[in-house]
Parts: sequence; structure tokens; C-alpha cells
Amino acid sequence: MSHENIISNTSNYHDRLIESLADRGEAIAYLKVALEEYEADHDTEVFMLALRNVAQAYGGISKLSEKTKLNREHLYRVLSKRGNPRLITLDTVLRGLGFRLSIEAV
Repeated sequence: MSHENIISNTSNYHDRLIESLADRGEAIAYLKVALEEYEADHDTEVFMLALRNVAQAYGGISKLSEKTKLNREHLYRVLSKRGNPRLITLDTVLRGLGFRLSIEAV
């Protein structure tokens, strides 16, 4: 497969992923899997990527910034690969996307 085909297929995959995440049920399942990955390896990168993708599906970082009253640049930093948000920021982002933190027994 050529480099151009790889780029094209990857772009198409990402576009389809974002489209599918506009469905609330899909977004919930996607975030749950990402959180399970975090629980397994304690690496926040996958969960931050999942939050960024859901934010994109729900209108983007700018719209999330408006809904949460959090600075757009701060949101980009928080949702970056190295993002390590405080619990209150994570709660605000999740609520801005229409979700909330939840605890369940293991």
C-alpha cells in the first residue's frame, strides 16, 4: 500500500470515527473503553485522545470552551497527549460534553 493510500485510509477512518462518536451511546462506549485502558496501564494518553475525539464529534474545542467557560488554549493543553487535568477540570469537560464521572464496584 502506498503512503498516499495509508494517509487517505487513516483520514477516512478518523472522519468515520468522529461521525460515529456524535451518537451518545457510541461516545459512552468509546470513553468507557478508553478509561479501561487507563485502568490497565495508567497511561492517560489514550483517555485524553478519546476525550479530544468526543469533543471534536460534539462540535470541537471552541464549542466546548464556550459551554464550559474554560479557556480554549487551556482545553487544548488539558486534552493533549501529556494532559493531566485536575479532577475539577475533568469533571467540567465531561459535563460540557453531557457526561459525568461515576464510580462503580469492581
